[in-house]
Order: sequence, then structure tokens, then C-alpha cells
Amino acid sequence: MTASGPDATVGPPSAPAWVRRPANLASAVTAELVDRIVRGVHRPGTSLPAEPALCEAFSVSRTVVREAVKVLQEKGLVQVRQGAGTVVTPPSMWNMLDELVLGAAVAEDDTLTVLDDVVVTRRLLESDMAFVVARTAGQDTIDRLGALVDRMDQLVDDALAYRDQDLAFHDTIMQCSGNRIARGVVRALESQVGNTARYTGRSERAGCEASNRGHRRVYERIAARDPDGAAEAMSAHITEAWLLRRGRSGDPGRLDR
Repeated sequence: MTASGPDATVGPPSAPAWVRRPANLASAVTAELVDRIVRGVHRPGTSLPAEPALCEAFSVSRTVVREAVKVLQEKGLVQVRQGAGTVVTPPSMWNMLDELVLGAAVAEDDTLTVLDDVVVTRRLLESDMAFVVARTAGQDTIDRLGALVDRMDQLVDDALAYRDQDLAFHDTIMQCSGNRIARGVVRALESQVGNTARYTGRSERAGCEASNRGHRRVYERIAARDPDGAAEAMSAHITEAWLLRRGRSGDPGRLDR
């Protein structure tokens, strides 16, 4: 029998608010504070709100706030100073390889300055790795690079499939170089920006065709055992592909370094 009258309930009771909170409150508070700092809500040189105010604002305990502030320190976003509280540091001190920091910075990057720096960093590291591969690659690696380039020529109308092969081409060169640190940096950067529309741009046949012409030049210089040529081809490819994707925002001249 279904209850009726003023005491009846309709449907299952909603879960209490605390059940719907993120499992790790400190991580949620940290993410929000990172976003606020990067957006300039809390500006460099100013202090974060006092601990009681943060507890009230986020409806969390002092333990959660202290854990979040500790993580912010590890990311280089704040310093705890005697008598001044928790002070926001200048952007030059932020760990830009950190997932939250880089993600928030890219989201606020109207002039594409951060993404330009990502591209320049990739260009420097991948050019050096291409240089090494042109000197050391075995025939198996050269054949694999050639097969990837040929496959991408067939995928210019399928941007998603093309991108998978594009990533495989670059990663093959990075792995073959033996430079695990450089590869790790590039992969960390790509993992943070690779799925953002600002970085990937519009996926069109013409863009894929232009990109693969760059890949083929890199492959040909590696196959010819030409280290300088391979480095130059990789640098040109990364720069040209980004200029095609980035549009006219900001100052593309920053890439001329």
C-alpha cells in the first residue's frame, strides 16, 4: 500500500550533501585554489584568505585546508611566511609541468603564450632527438617511420586516426633516441594540452596533408643519415604545424627564437 497525506514521500530520499562530495576533499580544494590563483583571483604577492575563512568557504575542516595548502606549496604557487600567512608566488615560480597548473594556465591563455612555449619546448627537445636518431637508427626503425608516413597519407580524411599515427611517428623517434628525460617531458606536456581545442585546432584534410609533408621530410633526412637535416626538418615541421593550427591570436613572432 502506498502512503498518502502530508507525511507521504515521493520517490527515494535524496542523498545527503556529504555523500555527493568528491572522495578526496583536499584534492578538490587544491584544484579550485589552483584555478583561482592562475586566474588572478588571488594575485601574486597577496595572501590567501586565512585558514578559518577557507574552511568556511569550502565547508571543510582545517585538516583539509592545511593539506591543500601543502600541495599548493609543492606546486610552487604559494609560500607560507611567518607573520604574512600563505602568500601567492609570482608565475615564474610555478611548476608549469604540473597537470593542474598547466591546465589552468592554458585555459586562461588568451594570447596563446603558454602554448607557444609548449611548442618551442617540444621543438627543441624533438629536434635534438631526431638528430640522434639520424645517427643511430637501425633499418627496422627507418622502415617503421616510413610505414607510418605512408599510412598517414592514407588517413588525411580521418583526423582522429591520423592523429594516432602522428603521435606514433613522434614517439617512435623519441624512443629510438634513448633520451628518456626528453621523451618524458614532451609526453607530459602533450598529455596536458593534446586534447584542448586551442592546441589541436580544426581538423581538416589540408592540415593533415601539410603536417604529413613535414613528417616525410623528417623521415627522409633520418633515412639519409643526415643528423643536421633531420633536426632542421623536425624543427620546421613542429613550427609550421603549430602556426597552421594556432590562428592569429597573440604574437606568433614569439616562435622566432
